[in-house]
Amino acid sequence: MKRAVFLLLVLGAASALAWGIASRLSELERSGPRPEARGPAPVAVRPVEHGPITLRRTFSGALEASAEFVVAPKVAGRIDSLLVELGDVVQRGQVVALLEDAELVQSVHQAEAELAVARAGLTSAKSALDIAERRLQRAESLRADGVASESQLDTALAEHLAARAEVDLAEAGIPRAEASLEAARIRMGYARITADWNEGDEQRIVAERRVDEGQTVSASEPLLSIVELDPILAVVHAPERDYAKLSVGQVAHLATDAHPGRTFEARVERIAPVFRRATRQARVELLVHNADELLKPGMFVRATIALARIDQAVVVPYEALTERGDETGVFVLDDAGERALWRPVEPGVREGARVQVLGEGVTGRVVVLGQELCEDGAPVVVPDDPSDAPTKRAVGASAP
Repeated sequence: MKRAVFLLLVLGAASALAWGIASRLSELERSGPRPEARGPAPVAVRPVEHGPITLRRTFSGALEASAEFVVAPKVAGRIDSLLVELGDVVQRGQVVALLEDAELVQSVHQAEAELAVARAGLTSAKSALDIAERRLQRAESLRADGVASESQLDTALAEHLAARAEVDLAEAGIPRAEASLEAARIRMGYARITADWNEGDEQRIVAERRVDEGQTVSASEPLLSIVELDPILAVVHAPERDYAKLSVGQVAHLATDAHPGRTFEARVERIAPVFRRATRQARVELLVHNADELLKPGMFVRATIALARIDQAVVVPYEALTERGDETGVFVLDDAGERALWRPVEPGVREGARVQVLGEGVTGRVVVLGQELCEDGAPVVVPDDPSDAPTKRAVGASAP
């Protein structure tokens, strides 16, 4: 019994001690150091700007020739010679290829002979008509004197009419023979293949050569591709969110990996009225002056276009934006620069590392580093960092 009572006393004392320790720890936790007791949170700040900001978008795409002319023969034949090479400059109307024309020349000679035969036939028909006219006149005279019979007059009249018909037929054959000769000469001219285009500059460049000398080609088979490089087209595709902000005449700046560090000015020339179903993007064509021909079709380009501009905006560094729960906002310093104040904002136009914010009370300086240590009204300190000195001097100043 004594041992049992002793054990019960020991257990009771241990329970009381444990309960006392737990109560003390709970009290210490409830009355632990407050944020003020931890000291001000160190933060980095930047001044709030008041001024213009521009919405810019960069679209990727490729260069295309502003005009392309495909050289093709009008008649089939064997290529006797190609007079231009890849990259050669071609003038409007220049002969660029020759076909073997032996058969075409022979066709011209044959047409010339047929024309000569037709003209000789006309001469013969006219002579026969003269003879028939004299016979008719003699028959009429003899019939008037009662010497010739009526049948003899009818025969002379029939011969005259037949001779007149032969002359008409021969005369009709002359234009046909002349037309055949002209057609043969035109076909012979097709053996000289020229580069003829209607619009644009007087000269272009051979972009592609598709056949070789000695190859037999059919009519309308492509031989060469000739393109115009000045101006040149940059083709990009715009998504739905930016489409409504695009308009013809907007200025763009192009960059390409072929010429790093250099930009080329362009203008929006055409905007497609439809979207591609697969990508939900619309084709946009930009015209680029390319007098030095540094830009070539097929190059990858990035086109930056200013879609909108706000002249008077409240602008903060993008890194100043932070979230608390479901809200997006920034922490601004109070007038004394000792506390961080929470300001809910709505982000607007972004330009690089700067962003427009819409909301009340965003003035002075905003916290750009250390927001995770801040609460609304919590004390903060801006370390005396020499790199931050310009920022401190700019407290309350507005950007130009």
